Order: sequence, then C-alpha cells, then structure tokens
Amino acid sequence: MKIIKIKCRGLNARGILYLCCAFSFCFPTAYAQGQQTTSLLGKPLASPPANAKVLEQLENRKKIYAAEPTADHLIWLGRFQAYSGDYRSAIETFTTGIEQFPDDARMRRHRGHRYITLRQFDEAIEDFDKAIQLIDGRPNQIEPDGMPNPQNIPVSTLHGNIYYHKGLAHYLKGEWPEALEAYQTCQKIGKNDDNLVSSGHWIYSILQRMGKPKAAERSLANIRINMNVIENHSYHRACLFYKGLISQDDLLKELDPSPSGDSLKYAYANWLQTAGNAPQEAERELKKIISSKGWSAFGHIAAESDLARKQRP
Repeated sequence: MKIIKIKCRGLNARGILYLCCAFSFCFPTAYAQGQQTTSLLGKPLASPPANAKVLEQLENRKKIYAAEPTADHLIWLGRFQAYSGDYRSAIETFTTGIEQFPDDARMRRHRGHRYITLRQFDEAIEDFDKAIQLIDGRPNQIEPDGMPNPQNIPVSTLHGNIYYHKGLAHYLKGEWPEALEAYQTCQKIGKNDDNLVSSGHWIYSILQRMGKPKAAERSLANIRINMNVIENHSYHRACLFYKGLISQDDLLKELDPSPSGDSLKYAYANWLQTAGNAPQEAERELKKIISSKGWSAFGHIAAESDLARKQRP
C-alpha cells in the first residue's frame, strides 16, 4: 500500500480529526484492530492487555489532564498511555504537547522514545535533534520515574535521556559513529553508576561493531564490581561480563527467559556477534529474543534490527 502524506497547516485538533474521518472512506486502515506496529521483520505487533493498576492510573491521568491541561499533566497522560501499551495514542498525545508547548523539550524526548517503540527511527532522531536544540543553554533536570524503582530514586535526567535515546535510534539503524557520539555525550552528562553502566553497555557494543576492540575494552575502565547501581542491573552485569569479571558460564545461568531479561540476553547475543566471534550462535540467541512477547523492550528491538540487517542483500 502506498502511503500518502498530507501536510495541513492552520488546522486545530478538531479540524485534523474531521479530515481523518472525511478521508477514511478511501484510505484503508494502516493497522488491524489492536495492532500497534509491525516488527522490522514484518510481523504484526499488538500489545497484551494492560494490568488493572496501570489502567486505573491511566484513567486518573485523563481526569487530571482534563481538569488542568498543563504540560506536566499532558506528559504523564502520554506516559501512562504508553505504559498501557497504547503507544500510538501516546504519540498523538505528545504531538498535541508539541503543538501546545513547542519550547518544551520533554515533548520531543517522550515522543521520540515512543517512535523507537514503533520502529520509526528516522522520526525519533528528528525529535531528539530538535530536543537537543531546545535544551541548549538550559539547566538539566531530574526526570521522575513513572514506574519507580524499589528505592524510589530517579536515576536519569532530561538531557541524559535525550542523548541516550538518540544514540539508541542511531544504533538500531546501524549508524555507529552517530550512536557512539550520542552515548559518549550521555555518559558525560550523568555520572551516577546507573548511567555509567547503561551508556557503557552501548558504547562497548558500538566500538566492537566499529572494529575497535581495544577502544571497546578501554571504555569499560569505569566499570567495577562494587557499584551503586539502583536500576540498571542487567547492564551492569553485561559490562562486568564484557570486562571478564563474570564468566560466560555464570552469565548464562543469569539469563532470564522472560521478556524482562531481554537486555541481558541481547548483551550476550551481541557479544557473540563481535568479541565472541560466534555469528551462528549469536543468530540463534537473537531469534530466541524475538520469539518473546516483550516486543517493546530495547533488547528485543535491537535483536530485530540485527536480524533484519542480516537479511538485507
């Protein structure tokens, strides 16, 4: 199906909705009911039913925003739409936020994140580049967690998240230099141990992909066994493995078969492709990852990206 893009300037939300309805008779629905997007390998992707607690909080966020449509309330509405698995609605909400609060970089940061979820990497990069322009010269700020960690201590910032997700979008496209620059900037922004291990995992992986194994090893100089990691334990374990402080046998025992373990599983598969020099085994591990239902996880998307890249002529 050929996609036709129509730019409509000067229309408010109601006008856009009217246009969508008016043209619905001649344009087929892009996705089947319940489908959010298509994987990089052509598989339809639908979200599982959200748990009752998330849906309850989503309804609460809708009421809060309706009563007081501030930028903060709109962001939380969009975030909980995404937590419920409705990523397309979240993107629509953040698009409204960009229209209403064009100078608020948070709107671009969150929409870019959800573009990654839906495998729209170019759109994500465009949002992150714009967000970088908006934060230029402005103070950084802690980004509150929607799903707090056990210690209820946020571990990331707005500026750090913009560069982190920009790096990921470039990585998923196989744009290694751009991804490396973004993650190195991200690591300089946040000095806490959670940021060091999360950005460190991607920096190491990218340098290996670029054929720079010695630089990859040097990039792990700030990784230690005893670190104050609050949230990103999988990335910490991955970095320790890369550094040789965890054996391959021990790492294999830690791999969680559930979708929540995709980060560490991808780290292992990625290592097999590069430093491990075992491409066939790596491909088997990547296929295991994409067989899970956790298709919104970064490790899952990265596994798709690697497999799709292998299929290209």
